[in-house]
Parts: sequence; C-alpha cells; structure tokens
Amino acid sequence: MPGYQPWCHGNITRSKAEDLLSKAARDGSFLIRDSESIQGAYALCVLYQNCVYTYRILPNEDKKLSVQASEGVPIRFFSMLPELVEAYYSPNMGLVTHLQYPVQREEEVDEEPESNNLPPQLPPRNFAANDVKDSEPKPSEQACKPLSDTCLMRLQHMDLSTISEEHQMAIQEYFRTSICLDAEQVQNGSPNLPGLKKLTMAICKNLNSEISRILPALDVFHRALDQQLSPGTGQFPKQMSADSGQSVSFRLEQLTKLLYSIEDKAKICMFESCGYDGSHRNSAIPLVTFEVKQELLGISTKTFLKVDVESGKLYFKKSKDGPEDKYFVHNKILQLVKSQKMHVKLVIVVETEKEKILRKEFVFNNTKKREGFCQLLQQMKNKHSQKPEPDMITVFLGTWNMGNAGPPHNISSWFHCKGQGKTRDDTADHIPHDFYVIGTQEDPLGEREWADTVKEVLRNITNISFKQVAIHTLWNIRIVVLVKPEHENRISHVFSDSVKTGIANTLGNKGAVGVSFMFNGTSFGFVNSHLTSGSEKKLRRNQNYTNILRFLNLGDKKLNPFDITHQFTHLFWLGDLNYRVEFQSTEAEYIVTKIKQQQYQELLSKDQLSMERNDGKVFLHFDEEEITFAPTYRFERDTREKYAYTKAKATGTKYNLPSWCDRVLWKSYPLVHVVCQAYGCTNDIMTSDHSPVFASFEVGVASQFVSKQDPNSAPQGGIQIMNCVATLMTKSKTKFFIEYHSSCLEKTVKTSEGEKMEHSVGSIKVWFGNQVELTPIISDPEYLLDQHILICVKSTDSDESYGEGCIALRAAQFCYTEFQITLTHHGEQTGTLTGGIQLHTSEGKPTEKLYDFIKIEKDDTVTSKGKGNDLNKSSITQTHDISNPSYMGVSFQRDNVIDKGWSYSMPKKNLPNAGQGSKESKKCGYDVGTRGPAGEGDKGEMFDNPLYGSMGKPHARAKDQDHQQRDHLTPSDPTYTASRAADGDPDRPPVPTPRNRSFTCSETKPQPPVPIPPTLKKPVVPSRSEGGMAHNRPPLPSKCRPGIPELQTSKPRDNSELPIKHRLPARPGQPQPRPAP
Repeated sequence: MPGYQPWCHGNITRSKAEDLLSKAARDGSFLIRDSESIQGAYALCVLYQNCVYTYRILPNEDKKLSVQASEGVPIRFFSMLPELVEAYYSPNMGLVTHLQYPVQREEEVDEEPESNNLPPQLPPRNFAANDVKDSEPKPSEQACKPLSDTCLMRLQHMDLSTISEEHQMAIQEYFRTSICLDAEQVQNGSPNLPGLKKLTMAICKNLNSEISRILPALDVFHRALDQQLSPGTGQFPKQMSADSGQSVSFRLEQLTKLLYSIEDKAKICMFESCGYDGSHRNSAIPLVTFEVKQELLGISTKTFLKVDVESGKLYFKKSKDGPEDKYFVHNKILQLVKSQKMHVKLVIVVETEKEKILRKEFVFNNTKKREGFCQLLQQMKNKHSQKPEPDMITVFLGTWNMGNAGPPHNISSWFHCKGQGKTRDDTADHIPHDFYVIGTQEDPLGEREWADTVKEVLRNITNISFKQVAIHTLWNIRIVVLVKPEHENRISHVFSDSVKTGIANTLGNKGAVGVSFMFNGTSFGFVNSHLTSGSEKKLRRNQNYTNILRFLNLGDKKLNPFDITHQFTHLFWLGDLNYRVEFQSTEAEYIVTKIKQQQYQELLSKDQLSMERNDGKVFLHFDEEEITFAPTYRFERDTREKYAYTKAKATGTKYNLPSWCDRVLWKSYPLVHVVCQAYGCTNDIMTSDHSPVFASFEVGVASQFVSKQDPNSAPQGGIQIMNCVATLMTKSKTKFFIEYHSSCLEKTVKTSEGEKMEHSVGSIKVWFGNQVELTPIISDPEYLLDQHILICVKSTDSDESYGEGCIALRAAQFCYTEFQITLTHHGEQTGTLTGGIQLHTSEGKPTEKLYDFIKIEKDDTVTSKGKGNDLNKSSITQTHDISNPSYMGVSFQRDNVIDKGWSYSMPKKNLPNAGQGSKESKKCGYDVGTRGPAGEGDKGEMFDNPLYGSMGKPHARAKDQDHQQRDHLTPSDPTYTASRAADGDPDRPPVPTPRNRSFTCSETKPQPPVPIPPTLKKPVVPSRSEGGMAHNRPPLPSKCRPGIPELQTSKPRDNSELPIKHRLPARPGQPQPRPAP
C-alpha cells in the first residue's frame, strides 16, 4: 500500500479501535485495522450513533479486496485499500453510514537506547543485492555495483598480513565479479550462490581434505562408544568422502555434531561404569533425622524422627544416636496434617498393625524444618507409589540477568533455592525437581555452553543427567528447559517462539522467548522476558507485555482465539521485567536504609509491577508469591553489600534505585493444584549487577487417561451448560455466540446467537438461554474432574473474540453449580459471563492424589493429649476441620493485589470425600463463595478466583447413599433473589453476584474479618488469630474420610434421603432437589 494512510492502524486491538472511535465522537468516523480472526484480512470499524460497527475486508484468490456489508448490495472488488476507502465515502454502499472522518493513528513512543549505553549491536548478516536501496530498478550488474565497491573498500582498510596472497586474490576477485552473479541468482529466486561456494571451496581446500582424513577416525571412536552396533553407524565416511559434493560448512556442521555426540556418549559410558543410569531412583537421598518435641501427659519430651526415603520407612527414636523405638512403612503413613495456627506443629496420622489409627503430634524447631520433613515424606510416598504415572511434580524456575558476564564457578545455591526470601531447608537439598526452567537475559554464552554449564551443575547436586526438552534464544535472551530422564517419554508437542519488543519492535535486545509442551495430559507454558528499562518507562513495559501476550506463538494451534494466558493448564512467566519502585531519586539513601533493616513493605507498596497489576493493566489474574527478599537490582559487581544506584554522565547523574526487577509469576486453570514452595534470590552469585532469582513449585498433573470401563457398556457422560449471560464492555453493534473448546470434547461446540437483554453506554448484556449439551470423549470421573472448558464469546460479523474464560469441571463434581468468570482478551478485562454447569459422569472411584497426602488443619480450641489418639479408621481427620490446598494453589500474596477471574457458588453444604467413590454422597461439597473463616458467609457470596477458593466442611456420609444424586439440580440460595429480579426473568435460575473486592490471604499478614450479616447465624469456629495467620483466609478444599460429623448451625433439614445419623444440613427455605433435565 503506497504512502502513509492515517486511517490504517495496523495490528491494534479491537478494544483500542473502539476507544479511538469513541474519542472521535462523530458519526461516520472510521478506521481500518488488521483482522484478529483471519490472517491477511482487515476490519473496517465505523462509528454511528455511539456504536461501533465492524465489517470484514477479505481478500479473494486474486488478492482483490471486498467488504462484507449488508445483504442485497452488490459486492465490489478493489486492488488497494485506499481505492476501497475512497469508494465507501459514497453513501448507499451497504454500510450503516458512509465513511466521512478518518481517525488519525496514534504515534507510539518507541524505546530509545539509554544514554549511557551504545545502541544495541545488530546481529551479523550477509549482504545481498536487495539490501541496496535504489528508487528506480536497474540491471543486476548496476544494482550490485555499490555493494561490490563497498566490500572492496572495507577490504582495503583491513589487516591482510596474516592471509596468504592466494586467498587475498580469491576474495578480491569474488567482490569484483562473482558477487554480482550471486546477486542475480538471488533476484531470480535461486537459493544457490555458486560464486560464494567456489570461493569457500578454494579457501578451505586444505581443511576439506583434513576433514576427510580425520572423520573416519572419529567415527570409529564414536561407534566404539555406541552400545547399539548396527551397520547403519558407518554412514559418516560415505557422506564426507573427499569427492563428495557437500559444502564445507555442511561438513563442518556434521563434524561438530559428531564431536558433541562423542562427548555425550563418553559421559554416559563413564556414568554406567559407576553403576549409574541417570534415573531418578538411583539418585539416593540420604537418611535425615529431625529433632522434634512431643507432649506426653502434658509433659514436653524430645523425640527424633528419622526419614529413610530409599527404604520407605519413618523411624521414631528417643535419642539421636540410640536405637529405633518403632517405625512405620510408607503405606502405613496415612496423612500429614499441618497446623495453621502454629507453623511448627505437624500431626502424623499412622495405622498400627492392629489397624488402629493414631494421631501423633509433633512440634519442629522452625517452619523450614517442618516443610523439609513434609517434602521428604512426600518424596517417599511418590518413590514407593504403585501408580504408573505421576499426579504431582515439582518445577524449578530461575531467572538471572547475567549483565553480559560469564557465571562464577559455583552457582549451585541458585538451584538449591538458598539465599534470601522463602528458601528450602537443608534437608530438602537432595530432593531433585522434575523440571528445571532457566531464563537468562544479557547472556554472553552460546546455547551449547550455557546448557552444558547448567546440566553439569545439576549433575553435581542431584547425580542425575537431565535431558534437554528445549532451548530458545533471542539475541541475549534465552530459555532452557530440562527434565528428569524418567519423564522424557511423557513430554510431547514441544513448541518454542520469540517476540521482539526492542526499538520499533524490530530489535531483539528486548523481548521474550517461550517454550510450551504437554506433560501427559497437562499443558505447560514458560515465558522468559526482558522488558524496557528505565524507571519512567512503565507504560512502555506494559505495552511490551501486551505485545508478547498477543504475538508469542505457542501451544495448540486449534486454540487460536485464546492468547497464551488461556492456552495452558499452568503458565509461568519469569524474567527481568524491569519494573521499579516509584520513589524520588533523593530518597535513594532512605531506600537503602530500609533494605538494610529488612523493612520491605513500604518499598513494595511503591513497586510498579504490583501497582499495575492492582489496576488490572498487566498480568491480569496472575499470581506471585510474597516477596520477602531484598531488591535484586542494582548491585555493585562482586559484592552484595552495596547498591550502585547512581552513575555519573555528561548529561547529569542517572539514578537506578534498588528495585525488584527480576520476578516469577504464574497463572493456572481454576481448581488445579499449584503451590509455591520457595521464592527468593541468592546471596553469593555476584558477577552481575542483578542477583539470580529462584522459585520452586509443587504442581498437579493429569495422566494420559485410559478408561478401564467398557466403552460399549459405560453410560454416556454429559456436560450441561445453561443460562449463560455475558456482560461485554464494548460499543460494538453486533450479535454474539459462544464457542466451547476442550481436549475432552471431540470438536468445538458453538451456540446459537444470543439475545440482547440490555444495551447501556459502553456495555451490552447478552443472554444465551438455550442449554448446551457437551459430550465428553470419556465419561469416567477420574478423567473428567481434571478437565476444563475454555469459553470464547465471539461476534457473528467478524468472528473475532470479545472475551475468553475457563470453567473447571471439578466445580460441578457433586451437583449443579453456578459460575461467574471474568472475560479477558489480549490481557484486558472485557466483561463477565455467568451461568450454571451440571456434570454427569459414569460410575467410578477417583483415586487419591499425592498432594492430598498433606492437609491443612484449622486448629480446634481443645486438643487431645497423650500418646496419640486412637480413632476409627474411617475418621482420620473428622475431629478437626481439615482443609487441603489441593486444586487451589494457595500462595502468600500482598494485600494490594486483588484476585479476580472465576467464581463458583454452590449451596452451603458439607464436602463429601472425592476419593470415596461415586456411590458416596454427591451433594455439593464446594463452597467456593466463602472468603471468611469456616462458617462465615452462609450467604452465597462470590469471590473472584477459585485458585484461592474454599471447600465446605467435611461431614459424615452413609456408605449406601444413592449415587444418582449427582444428577440432581440443587436450587440456589434465596439470597440470590436480588440478582434474579435484576435480570427481569423469573423463570431462569439466579445468576451469582460478584463481590466487589477479595483478597488472597497470607500466612504472614492478618486480614480484617469479613462482617457477618445480622440475619445470618455465625457458627462457632476455632480461632485463627494467632501466629500471624489471616483471619480471613478461605477454608481450603478438604479430602476426608467418613466419621463423626461436625457441629452445624440449627437449620431445617431434608430427611428424605439419608439415615438419621448422616443427614445433610440444608439452607433456610431450600426446596427439595429436582431432577436434572
């Protein structure tokens, strides 16, 4: 398209186009942007009566452009966009109004190189004829003449004393004549450069013969190291014979690969000679002994717990070096129960030989020791598990701006998560992670050199030779993903990509690299980014984030309507994000003083990233662990005692205030298990002005499920989604439909057009009244409860997305469930979607997950004392209200970060144990609407993100309860009648009302309690005000066994379904459940 056109806005977002047209505020205002749904197409956006109308401009096979306007208007074709726009200035062309006022393009402020640095060096490239800029076409000889002269001039200014006269003449002759012939080949579309090939063959004549001489010797050595001796291993001499026609560069590449292969196989042979095969189980974890206290008859006594991971035994000892009093085998250790009130207390639930259940309560020296003990016990359970596939893995994430300097000799503290912040205990040093994901910025090393460095460090500290899943580099930004050898065959669908966000979005000195893959049935995405530097360039960093989000191409190509924040079960984002603390430069010494005093809260309150997240401008719905470590930038090199926050320049003093530039954030699907176990920075790696940052995660994963049921006899499962209402923040005048995507569905399902219910300024409410029936490929609950449905609200006129969201099928495990999800598009909130979901599954018994082994106990006011409590086997955790952060990903976040995203509201009932099988109670167990302590909030309140949700209290259940209750619709709480009336439709089920504000509570920061409405009774609950616990922390999901029911508030009960001892409490005024349609 010749010339600059003010109405052509390129790849701006749909919401940005609407904003520009709204500011224009004149009928007939228009602009053209790139289509978000069809590559190579455009979208014509026209403003009329304060609404935006969008028309697609599509190219045909001849690349002629036409507008999809009103029916009955003849289609016209145009060669160029200016021609099309000129024609539609005329009225009666099928648009809502003719084009009148072009909306000017907003000029972006490009990133400028910092005054103290030279412009970024461009990567090397070869000159070609088309690099020469000429306004008029010329013959090839004339076109390449400037290039030939330039190269010859450069040659004259070089020192050629070390080059033989023969080679000098060959190079000069190439620049004089042959380069023009090669340029002609390029212009004609030929990839061959005969002149260059002739020159390299002449220069490398001796090297070529030397390769042919040494390659057979190397190949013999290579085959001698290879276990699988097959006739095919002698292929290299044939390929590299002296008279072969291969180029020297190709043969050198093959030679390099062969040398690398020899090196790898030699290392493998050495490992195997020592009896080591690189597997996880040969990585021996030594015996670890913990000193704890135990109360016996009111007297505190010292006890020692010895953990033998390799043999699967836990020993109880009276003295450290004395004999073992007794031990329990791994399968007799039933549960670990952490105290919320006392962070050093742990209850170990064990089964004796007489099948009695004992609760042994211990107090550790500190929280770290308790966490280290739990990790070792979890490792023991995993090591001796009979499960063929893992259901939980650990992931290490590290980010480091290397400052263009090589690493020091020892960087093991980084991978051990040692230093400042939330760190791992020494007892966990020998527990390797399943994944290691390392992101670097300003990395001066080559890919191979850095990957080998990391592998060597991991081999030294874990005795495991990790396998490389992927490595991707954009200039000096790099990401490496390594995995245990035992997981290599569980990984598939590996993708990598990069996005440049440097000057004019064309230079790779800033940008991002990403890797994605499937681990069995769970998708992972990892992004390492280096954003614009400078305290004052916060908005530019925000734009960097948006561009990466839009243009990083990872994951399943079938999920094109969704950006990377919706494509993966778990998405981790790390890197030098370069967000600073917003203080005046005159307060630099005050900042340093606060850091020395380890008083970070005031500084964190001015952290740009936290403030931008709080405003919903970047990293919407992402989570970050609480920061308890010092700022990681900008140190003097070779020390961590002094921040270099000033730099003298000719233009004045430049300030780089100490800031948390290097960060790790994550975003996971709702109701999945993800827990951050460590987040901090190192103290002893000082070659850069940044400190390396580490994070460790415990992550739930799903297997590649193979149903044990006969597909012909198993009942057909079903997912019913009904009464959906979308509230969209848009001025577009169009119609909408919903698309449902999921790996558990055979194909994408689309709804019919929705009905507009309300249309206010800047928003529209659309009702999709018809019930949608989705048929899963497998109906087994073990499979379905791990699945999610991705939702995309699209327009009928342009097939573009107006918002995406996600629903967890686990939320509907027990009954009909109402949901509210926040719709987002390109990282911006675009509306909300409310509705209900009902899940029908076949008969099945979900197995217990490894992460259900550790639970959280909300301490009772009365605790039993003595040598453990003898309990019935069916009531291991019933005497206390125990919750489990399974599926929730409880983290420790700062108060100023508001969690939003998804909500599930169900009747306030007790939680059945998912692991007890489908014949158990199928009444609602989740109460993800409760944010206060247990018992508070009987009202069906919504909170914003079920990753930090809650589960109802455990209760007793009759073993013979009818499993068909799963398919009953449970009416909603009467407190929702206000939202029903607002919708104006008395027949449709109520739509849950969102809360205005909610917090993710921290174990270190108390939150103000939520007031209880006077009309609701507040049950007696244990106090959780001590130990720095949040008053307001949500009850977490509980996985318990049937036993003694908890006390309930006095409420009317439905006595028709359960025996008297096990009747479920019902809410006031609740009608009888009615069958699902």
